[in-house]
Amino acid sequence: MMSSSSPVPPRDQPHGPPPGYPDLGPEPVDGVRLFTVPAVPTAVVRATNVPMATISEFFDSAFGTAFPALFAAGVTPAAAAFALYTRIAQEPEPMADLEIGFPLDEPLPDRVGGASVDPGGMRVVASELPAGEVAVMSYLGSYDGLGEAWAGFMGEIGSLGRAPANPFWESYVTEPTPDIDPATLRTDLFCPVRTPDDAA
Repeated sequence: MMSSSSPVPPRDQPHGPPPGYPDLGPEPVDGVRLFTVPAVPTAVVRATNVPMATISEFFDSAFGTAFPALFAAGVTPAAAAFALYTRIAQEPEPMADLEIGFPLDEPLPDRVGGASVDPGGMRVVASELPAGEVAVMSYLGSYDGLGEAWAGFMGEIGSLGRAPANPFWESYVTEPTPDIDPATLRTDLFCPVRTPDDAA
């Protein structure tokens, strides 16, 4: 961990995101990069205390029902779908508070957001990806390996002299299909970063 007197090497200095952020371009991000990013409006379904064991069912319900209705209302995604985690707890069982949805070019219109859009009562609401300094990396592989990818990513953030912050999110760059090779799935991981307490 770098001390407060140790400068971050020039290659690790944060800079602006690529055009079209949060889309990071057609090629996976090489290693871990730091960007200073603007807030991005989003349309999301928000949930609390979702058991990690059943989280895929929550994703399937939202992406299968809530968002098609949103698109039918004329809202167009600006980039790939994402899941933003505001809290992960391990007790009494692994569970998460999260938002899943899509980035937008402009805030969700009031006439669209807020209404229940499926019989289960899911509501699409306006939110945003936060502004600030974020670390980014790309992961290629099955969704089953995302937990390990996140653990490695968090370790790499520490090696850059930063500490991870909340909320963090993952962007599902490759749209999964029934016949896709899981090894080719690309997921971009994003984590806000801060100066570690011991270096402040």
